[in-house]
Amino acid sequence: MRTRRGLCYPRLDVCVDNNKRMMRRRDFSGDSMVLRSKRQRFSPEVAGKCDLFDSLPDDIVISILCKLSSTASCPSDFINVLSTCKRLNSLALNSLVLSRASQKAFSIKAEKWSESAHRFLKLCADAGNVDASYTLGMIRFYCLQNRGSGASMMAKAAISSHASALYSLAVIQFNGSGGSKNDKDLRAGVALCARAAFLGHIDALRELGHCLQDGYGVRQNITEGRRFLIQANARELAAVLSSSAVPGIPARPWVTWTHNPHPNPNLNVSPNNAQLNGVGCPLLSDFGCDVPAPEVHPSSQFLADWFAARGGSPGPGLRLCSHAGCGRPETRKHEFRRCSVCGAVNYCSRACQALDWKLRHKAECTPVERWLEEDGEGNDGGVDGYGDNDGNGEDDVMGES
Repeated sequence: MRTRRGLCYPRLDVCVDNNKRMMRRRDFSGDSMVLRSKRQRFSPEVAGKCDLFDSLPDDIVISILCKLSSTASCPSDFINVLSTCKRLNSLALNSLVLSRASQKAFSIKAEKWSESAHRFLKLCADAGNVDASYTLGMIRFYCLQNRGSGASMMAKAAISSHASALYSLAVIQFNGSGGSKNDKDLRAGVALCARAAFLGHIDALRELGHCLQDGYGVRQNITEGRRFLIQANARELAAVLSSSAVPGIPARPWVTWTHNPHPNPNLNVSPNNAQLNGVGCPLLSDFGCDVPAPEVHPSSQFLADWFAARGGSPGPGLRLCSHAGCGRPETRKHEFRRCSVCGAVNYCSRACQALDWKLRHKAECTPVERWLEEDGEGNDGGVDGYGDNDGNGEDDVMGES
């Protein structure tokens, strides 16, 4: 290469001689002189060997990364691969790898939420990962208050037969979330619950049973509703037994009273019942069996942590679902239904009410007269099921089952 004056830059000649690398510089007259000698950073034995990883084809590396992303137990298991080298960074963001990522691979903590985490979830969702679509939809709908985008992301997962997304859309239809009370669509909620129950979603099956028992959005059929409730308990018991039989997964005890504080600090637990505020969930107590509560979905845990970091309230006059494993907030005042006995707790669905009743609230519920008048609110809703009053500024109530 020539300079502006027509002269050439001096050229470097490199020659490697065993342990030394000799750097020679040619001057303009053609003579050469040795400037310095530099030792190799690696021994001849290491330097002579080629890296076997670089010789692997991309499709084999992608197959390995797919296995890693599908079995990751936390986000760091997968994210650490991205910072290893440029090749792994590019291959790990392949659409096939992102589509296979497990829900624990992007179970991001609420306090660590950032734009980069948002982009990573969006990449996974765009790659066809239905769990990522559902998780991002829940975060956008309830936390970021982007109702339209969140509902569309959940609908995208529901079209791919994602049971949790179908059930979440059913809860939105039952409550008219994101809109007014007139936006409730009970028939659509029952249809979505039926589809999710067919796919094996236990909460949807329990919700469908209560709807049939109460005639809520469907013709009342007490016998069929009771059958669905028993079937939900049986499926929950079968899920516990199957998880304890899988090698590598620790067996879950039948009754676990590990302390697990409620994410809503506004709900105070009395000292006498503090041992009941845990993960133990005697759902089959009526039949002589107690099973632990199911594992909380990462999206529900994100919602609970998100609003707990903001004082336990989603906004002025709004409340969280009292079931510790839910995390859903109200999108308008008086959206959720209160307990018909004490009025101290509220739930987004009958499934959450039934779970929390057996888990915690059964030991705490105390009849309180005229609790609605204490809040300056009237009530015309039902007591033995879902209330469905049409008054403004009034809570619906639900009976205990």
